[in-house]
Amino acid sequence: MKALVLQSIGSYPIIQDIDTPTLSDENQALVQVSHCGLNRRDFYITQGLYPGIELPAVLGSDVCGFYEGKPVVVNPNINWGDNEAFQSPNYTILGMPSKGGLAELVKVGKDRIYPKPEHLSMEEASILPLGGLTAFRALFTKGQFAKGQKVFINGIGGGVASLAFSMAKAISQEVYVSSGSDEKIQAAIKLGAKGGVNYKKENWHKELQAMSGGVDVIIDSAGGDGFAYFPRFCRPGARIVSYGGTRGKINGLSPQHLNWKQISILTSTMGSDREFEQMLHYVNEHEVRPILDTVYTMETLSSGLDRLKNSSQLGKISIKID
Repeated sequence: MKALVLQSIGSYPIIQDIDTPTLSDENQALVQVSHCGLNRRDFYITQGLYPGIELPAVLGSDVCGFYEGKPVVVNPNINWGDNEAFQSPNYTILGMPSKGGLAELVKVGKDRIYPKPEHLSMEEASILPLGGLTAFRALFTKGQFAKGQKVFINGIGGGVASLAFSMAKAISQEVYVSSGSDEKIQAAIKLGAKGGVNYKKENWHKELQAMSGGVDVIIDSAGGDGFAYFPRFCRPGARIVSYGGTRGKINGLSPQHLNWKQISILTSTMGSDREFEQMLHYVNEHEVRPILDTVYTMETLSSGLDRLKNSSQLGKISIKID
């Protein structure tokens, strides 16, 4: 079968013929891949910026395809474990070290396979699993976001952020966003954001406070010095949820702001199998649509990875598997 194979760090995967996966027991299945969503995880692996890299690798954690003739999506969790609070020591994610979805066929456990949400296209469904699970846990399990509350999503261009945005606006009219691009902010407003701010501008946090009157939940993947401004536009009892740290260490965070407002800072990574099922139920119930940025082919995968590298996207990128 054909697959996109990463052979060395610092390069991109190339199309190669590899052996078709073989099933070792009755609990495994082969899914015929239609589309595979890209994640920043995939780009980081190509650059050696991810722990435990094993090469050669077939990347791709987000799979939409066919099983027994029916359209399906795949839960990318492998060995989450029994504890809902955190993953087990042997937890991994589909697409390294196991062979992922950037191939014509992918081997997964039968219990990883779920019906595709009927209201989504194959392309849209392919960008849902990993980012959707991460966003759902951050927004609802950790952030306890509820109807009528206000939420601020930092960095709207990112895949998880865009999915958190789509999920939040299904039950709230007050979803606020940020970006370093005014064009992305305006695009988010057209998609239903109440307002947005450019975090590259001075006093962006004051602008957000003025337009929102304070928020109940903040969803962040950046960290960095900007994180220290979050408590200033939090309402009392607010929750700040971090699922990444692309901007590094946090400087200047004042405990006084946190304590007086009773603000909680929480962290999150991926989500449990139960949360994956809850996420799919929520997406179906509210007919949530992920923001699809671009669709590339196996031959043009490198363009998709470059788009991630340059943070040019708004939403997520899908790869059509021929």
